[in-house]
Amino acid sequence: MRSMIGGLLREIGFEVAEACDGADALKRIREVGEVDLALVDWNMPQMNGFELVKAIRDRGQLTPVIMLSARGDRVDVTHGLQIGADDYVRKPFGLEELLLRVQAVLRRVHATEDVSEVLRCGPIELDARVHRVKMHDEAVEMSPTEFRLLEYLLAHQTRVVTRSELLRHVWSIDFDTDTSVVDTYISYLRRKLHVGDFAGIKTIRGVGFQIEAQ
Repeated sequence: MRSMIGGLLREIGFEVAEACDGADALKRIREVGEVDLALVDWNMPQMNGFELVKAIRDRGQLTPVIMLSARGDRVDVTHGLQIGADDYVRKPFGLEELLLRVQAVLRRVHATEDVSEVLRCGPIELDARVHRVKMHDEAVEMSPTEFRLLEYLLAHQTRVVTRSELLRHVWSIDFDTDTSVVDTYISYLRRKLHVGDFAGIKTIRGVGFQIEAQ
């Protein structure tokens, strides 16, 4: 499967590095530095997919990750997203579906050239063109998922956005679930952005969230 996927991606123009297990993958990522995207299988020897993603995030790397797994339980899907995966593809899958997911994640992560508007709210400034967030003119490091969540909140700051809306647009989850992944990532944003006297990310009980300037 690894060889087949690698061959497909090379065929359409991607430069691909393959790893035989999780430990080998982590070593290669360390050698190469920041890569555009990692396709990570859950079930790997030496270091499984969850352990690999956690190790990548613990190093502070923002590498987008698509998790591949035959385990399709919603609790597994949401756990994968909670630890930092950007998408989750259940096996068996078609190569066309996988390619669409790859392209979708890359589109979300890398801002398109025609995005010209910088989003602002109080002391927060988000520039999608260069994937940068500033707070009081100081750069704030964001994971790809944190960035997408903040971007969506800022783009819709005039209204309350629901949890289901955020799950659909940020995590591509379009089924009913009681996952707490939205609340978890909201807490991540608050840790990074609620500084000084700013506390603009509001929880609207029973509805969702809204960001506002104070």
